[in-house]
Amino acid sequence: MKLRRFNWSALDAPQRNALLQRPAVTADARIAAIVDDIVRQVRTDGDAALLSLTAELDKVTLDTVAVPKSQIDSACEQLSESDRNAIQVAIRNVRIFHEAQVTQPIDVETSPGVRCERIARPIGAVGLYVPSGSAPLPSAAIMMAVPADIAGCPQRILCAPPRADGTVDPSILYVASLTGISEVFSVGGAQAIAAMAYGTETVPRVSKIFGPGNAYVAQAKSMVASDPNGAAQDLPAGPSEVLVIADQTARADVVAADLLSQAEHGPDSQVVLLATDAGLIDEVQTALAQQLGELPRREIATQALTHSMLILVDSIEDAVNISNDYAPEHLIVNTSNARALLPSITNAGSVFLGPWTPESLGDYCSGTNHVLPTYGFARNFSGLGIEQFQRLMTIQEASEQGLHGLGPVAQTLARLEGLTAHERAVAVRVAPR
Repeated sequence: MKLRRFNWSALDAPQRNALLQRPAVTADARIAAIVDDIVRQVRTDGDAALLSLTAELDKVTLDTVAVPKSQIDSACEQLSESDRNAIQVAIRNVRIFHEAQVTQPIDVETSPGVRCERIARPIGAVGLYVPSGSAPLPSAAIMMAVPADIAGCPQRILCAPPRADGTVDPSILYVASLTGISEVFSVGGAQAIAAMAYGTETVPRVSKIFGPGNAYVAQAKSMVASDPNGAAQDLPAGPSEVLVIADQTARADVVAADLLSQAEHGPDSQVVLLATDAGLIDEVQTALAQQLGELPRREIATQALTHSMLILVDSIEDAVNISNDYAPEHLIVNTSNARALLPSITNAGSVFLGPWTPESLGDYCSGTNHVLPTYGFARNFSGLGIEQFQRLMTIQEASEQGLHGLGPVAQTLARLEGLTAHERAVAVRVAPR
């Protein structure tokens, strides 16, 4: 198949704006109604609802959703040595990068005798959701479990859909064992989100839920996050996406491989190429057709490519400006001296510089986190990091001298706002006795 092809300079402003619109989000009123019913069932019937929904939706009959600790501990025995080594290396690199993010306390004297501080506290209970739709995602478990561990969250639980035999994939369990997660539950979909948000007889209630998922999971996370009695969510997100900026130095087969690596995620994924060379676009089209035919997930990738595009631009500067407007989840810069463009890149979830940096490295093992804002949310949200597993708390302490010096300022501002009790809280302390 051929991707849609455009010449940016030949488009007017409305056409350019329309071109950068994402495919329609799949969540609709029907999905919202289904999720609302699932959440209601779990809140009302707890474990019984989880077992019933798992039998109905996953076609798996369970006696309990709790995964025995013995099964977690023995997961390594079901993996090859190379599998275990790859997981260990990925965890090590993610840990190194995220340990560097640990929030340092702030302690300053803003006025004589007035001390202000800011310190971090871990979120007390977090729930990690690891989808296993068409394939298990141990990488997702790594990206959430490692920063949760570093942040020091006292309670960390993990939910993942059961396989046909009722067990959770051993690669996911192995990640749990290596990152100190001892509470794992064999439950998926919107019912897992509801269980973590409100708690059941078996699944503990958490304060915040992390993790990717399908439209039902996304809807459930949004629903419980809007409920004061529910649980906060990590990031607003839509289908996966990548934007590639390439010049005449880029190899067409590499660019095609990068585009397809994202297209195979799901039918709603979107891939975009911004290239300064028309000949490169021709070669990428040919390489895409060849590589697509070799993919086991070619049907999924083909659907994604129907709303993806190849765009010819006049300059790399134009490409960067377009990318900043689009705000991609993943941005690959495959140009000569790619790092020189970094200061002008403002909106992207994660950036991959140069011809030797495939997005796959960030997905799995470079050390950066692959839980990222999509659908343009990279304009105002960051990817997952230590800070999302923490709360920042401020502290102030004034001496008697400090209050005498700064108190009149507070009194004046309180009078301006007509808040007499605020003024009096200072006055009673500094008045002669």
